[in-house]
Amino acid sequence: MQIAIVLYPEFTALDFIGPYEVLRGLPGAQVRFVWKETGPITADSGALVVGATHTFDETPEPDLVLVPGGPGCAAAAGDDDVLTWLRRVSPNSSWTASVCSGSLVLGAAGLLEGKRATTHWAVLPALGEYGAVPVGDERIVHEGKVVTAAGVSAGIDLALWLVGRIAGDAHAELTQLVIEYDPQPPYDSGHTSKASRATMAAAAALMGSAPLPPERLAAGTRPQWDQAIAEARGH
Repeated sequence: MQIAIVLYPEFTALDFIGPYEVLRGLPGAQVRFVWKETGPITADSGALVVGATHTFDETPEPDLVLVPGGPGCAAAAGDDDVLTWLRRVSPNSSWTASVCSGSLVLGAAGLLEGKRATTHWAVLPALGEYGAVPVGDERIVHEGKVVTAAGVSAGIDLALWLVGRIAGDAHAELTQLVIEYDPQPPYDSGHTSKASRATMAAAAALMGSAPLPPERLAAGTRPQWDQAIAEARGH
């Protein structure tokens, strides 16, 4: 099973790292981090860099497509190369999924028209601009083979849900145990319905602040990236 996880500048790390850790355990899983070209892509923190292992052109028929969210989703949602690839591969995929604001990219590609979908609470109203029906009280929303998840950490739930549909409940439960995913947060402020007014105000201010600009990689690091990506492509 070929799994294509889309990367783009200023992605949010947990949006795809969580699902990756779950999905890579699927039987026969072959994970690709895809972008226009192979090489390093910087997360929204400006500190974490992840390597795209394959290009869009090299990945014409993935079985599962996953688009993470992040501040860079606005640019990705306006990128013809990204949208053209999604429109091309989604009809033949078994599953097309998003985490957090990655659903806005699916929406921009026309893949959510008339469908119920969710995203991060801060951008939920924007889904309607793409013809989707915004859902703010469900962590995972599926319409046929299109599955969207709420913000950031919801990607782990989405991935476990997918594993259950693809490989069965027993394998999903095994995966959950292996990664010891047993959430017991010390606070109960993980949804807008639970957060205090003060917390909501602080979160809104934080979400509205400008993200850190990605740091440029020194030219001397490129050969090491090329070598690491070449090794990853061989797996």
